[in-house]
Amino acid sequence: MNSHLSGQCACGTVRYRCSSAPLAMLNCHCRDCQLSSGAPFASGVIVSSADLEVDGVPSNYSVRAGSGQQATRSFCAGCGTPLFTRSEANPQFTSIRFPTLVDASGFAPMLDIWTSSAQPWVCLDDKLPHFDQSPQQPD
Repeated sequence: MNSHLSGQCACGTVRYRCSSAPLAMLNCHCRDCQLSSGAPFASGVIVSSADLEVDGVPSNYSVRAGSGQQATRSFCAGCGTPLFTRSEANPQFTSIRFPTLVDASGFAPMLDIWTSSAQPWVCLDDKLPHFDQSPQQPD
């Protein structure tokens, strides 16, 4: 995937650029991601929060995630497009919802997380690592 990412919401009110390459690409199957995406899982591109520039002001919604940590989801107030997720557990990282990328063709998930909440009819890729919850961060 391109080392310089850019994207926007459906109406173009909120645009973003990231000056660094993705750190990871994943599918999250937690119940909160299911609800916020309207899909069986949310796919995201993990980037350094410090390298993400946002034009426009997204709205935010915070919840206590299954991990017990607060997760903040950013979306466009005008069109409702989900854009970003940040966790208080790892504020140095931001997950960009991959469908918002200008060029999403390079998205290739590297892992599936929160598979303990995956819908029973979702076919997980056996070639990808699966985690019942979030993988542990190295110290």
